[in-house]
Amino acid sequence: MSKVILLNGSPHAHGCTATALLEMIKVFEAEGIETELVQVGTKNIRGCIACGTCEKNGKCVFDDLVNEVAPKFEAADGLVIGSPVYYGSPNGNLLSFLDRLFYSTSFSKHMKVGASVVSCRRGGNTASFDVLNKYFTISSMPVASSTYWNQVHGFTAEDVKKDLEGLQTMRNLARNMSFMIKAFADAKEKYGYPELETGVFTSFPDGK
Repeated sequence: MSKVILLNGSPHAHGCTATALLEMIKVFEAEGIETELVQVGTKNIRGCIACGTCEKNGKCVFDDLVNEVAPKFEAADGLVIGSPVYYGSPNGNLLSFLDRLFYSTSFSKHMKVGASVVSCRRGGNTASFDVLNKYFTISSMPVASSTYWNQVHGFTAEDVKKDLEGLQTMRNLARNMSFMIKAFADAKEKYGYPELETGVFTSFPDGK
């Protein structure tokens, strides 16, 4: 069975972001996609210190939630990242988590389907949405889209439940993501995944 990991970057386990993610989970379950919701926003997550230990040991030097989620991410077919908006950006805890999760894991993320979801009271959604999507596009992960930017509005979970268009966007996002996961699985069997070149690393160390 296909599986999707959903990350809740909000410190409120049952708040606005969770409400959006739970709307997606209902659709995933109806589509026969297994899900696991991981609470990130309440954890004490420090940022990457660029020590390089992960290159030697295959995991982050800080043995916390990052290393717990890494094998789940490797086994999953898709990843949903959910975050509230803080000063026009995702939650700092979540960004520290994502920096370390993506950098410390050497397994291929090629063709795993990614989607980001953001919530706010009024503004800052699209800027946060852009930040989160960059984790996918640097990792050769196809990005699922919906009928609007993947966002909900509200100050409380009850507010979000009144954002009918936002909830509709979440349901359509989950349906599109489910389709992509199933279609990629079929295509892998029929054609194989596209070749992925990784040998070139341009840094211009000679200054030219």
